[in-house]
Amino acid sequence: MYTLTVRDNVMIAHSFTGEVFGPAQKLHGATYVVDVSFERPELDDHDLVVDIGLASEVLGKVLAPINMQNLDELPQFSGHNTTTEFMARYVFDSVAQAVRNGELGEGARALTALKVTLSESHIAWASYRGEL
Repeated sequence: MYTLTVRDNVMIAHSFTGEVFGPAQKLHGATYVVDVSFERPELDDHDLVVDIGLASEVLGKVLAPINMQNLDELPQFSGHNTTTEFMARYVFDSVAQAVRNGELGEGARALTALKVTLSESHIAWASYRGEL
């Protein structure tokens, strides 16, 4: 299985609902390093997994609407705790939709899986991986 990974970052603010979150129930900020890994069993005719430039552009487009935002104020997250795990799935779904829409080129239709990892720090991160 071949994998290509691109990286970006995003700065957000949010709070959580529920005693399990302790002091994180209060408004706080996070800077996530976001890695998206694209997987496929064989390389395309150009010996690529996916065009790295297009992959980077798509990730930037996915992150732009949430960058420097308070997630508590965005309607798409209403009623959800925007945990690192939850946000990994959000990024996954958005990138997967871009693949389906052809935004990563026709060769990207042969991708079989994506993995999104959001790193909160050098000691804590969460991922979501799914088949396409």
